[in-house]
Amino acid sequence: MKRIISIFLLLTVVLSLLSCFGTSAVSFDCDVKTYSESMYMVNLDSGMAVYEKDADSKRYPASLTKIMTYIIAAEYFDDYDNTRIEIKESIITNLQQSGIACSGLEWHIGDKLTVTDLLYALMVPIGHDSATVLADYITTNSGKDFIDMMNAKAKELGCKGTNFANATGVYNVNHYTTARDMYLITKYAMGLPMFSKICSTATYYLEGDEYPIVTTNYMIDPGRGGDYFYTYATGVKNGTTDEGGRCLVSSAMYDGYAYILVSMQAPYNYEKDITEQYCMIEAGNMFRWAFLNLNFVTQATKETPICEQKVENAWDTDSILLVPESNLNIILPNDYSEADVKIIPDSTDPISAPIEKGDIVNTATVYYKDEPFTQINLIAQEDVSVSFIIYIAELAKSVLTSVWFLVAVSLVIVLFVIYVAVSSSYAKKRKDKKSKRKYK
Repeated sequence: MKRIISIFLLLTVVLSLLSCFGTSAVSFDCDVKTYSESMYMVNLDSGMAVYEKDADSKRYPASLTKIMTYIIAAEYFDDYDNTRIEIKESIITNLQQSGIACSGLEWHIGDKLTVTDLLYALMVPIGHDSATVLADYITTNSGKDFIDMMNAKAKELGCKGTNFANATGVYNVNHYTTARDMYLITKYAMGLPMFSKICSTATYYLEGDEYPIVTTNYMIDPGRGGDYFYTYATGVKNGTTDEGGRCLVSSAMYDGYAYILVSMQAPYNYEKDITEQYCMIEAGNMFRWAFLNLNFVTQATKETPICEQKVENAWDTDSILLVPESNLNIILPNDYSEADVKIIPDSTDPISAPIEKGDIVNTATVYYKDEPFTQINLIAQEDVSVSFIIYIAELAKSVLTSVWFLVAVSLVIVLFVIYVAVSSSYAKKRKDKKSKRKYK
């Protein structure tokens, strides 16, 4: 019983800490000048966030929306190369009449393009036309069902500040997300077929075209990127609206380290000639900072004792050493000090024997400068057998002092008192009857 209770308490601690980590992260000291209102940077090798700036505020995502559009389409189709979709004139006409830019599909009205071509047309250029064609093909009801699919997927991925109102990213007051949510969406998309390949493509020829569609992400385009081009950039997608400013999800890899950075609402105002790609400038500088200043450190090995936990009901010991389930390799600044990092067990409650070597019996939170950084499992370093006598005694004690036992004893006493009272009353009545017969 006690072991079950201990496991329940441990799970409660874990779940509460996971919810805590979902809304916080370490931001290492960074001297890079930033422009975006919201930013979130994660080391992809470990999943550890290394920098954030107002990451949970709702922002208009512009064409970053198409990362979710890609997810819905990629999971809907089984065969990208042999499934063909007609480019309807009505779709292109409606977009043009609404002032929404097309990205090459206007030259393919009536043609049937493969899903592969449409995914490239979605992610390489602006892609409004491809997003609309895919949404129209996959669902009906003027795209409402597609939007429902997008929002359902966002919820499934754990997004807490996201609501989609269209598949393109055009401005809508009810169309928003956060930098943290956008990371979750992109990280998931990176595991889907062709996503990383498509998002690192600078030029692509649709079937039958003499001229290519070209990327709007200058960080990956050596020919047209100019000063925005960054040699180690590997993707992903950018977008712009008057209301949402410049937005960018970028990724980069160097010397075995990979990072993803979400930047949202960098300055943009065409009428005031504020057209610089500030999010790309800051992304290149942020990647340089990370690659030059952050490294993996083995903070603890599988043999490093983290704490000594009290044990109950054990045969020959009253405590046990706990160690990490695996080596603790974390990203830290080059100039960190040992005092900056603390590993603190999440529970000090006693654990109950029996325990097998390797059992996960606790968790610990890793802090960097008193900020929660990540969490690790702690396992038993040895077997601990149960003392049958102590266990029975403790079990008896817990039973005898439990509320239900006391209630049951009280109930028995009450019933006994009632029984005695009823019996006495019955006996008295019988005695009175005998006395009446005797004197008749």
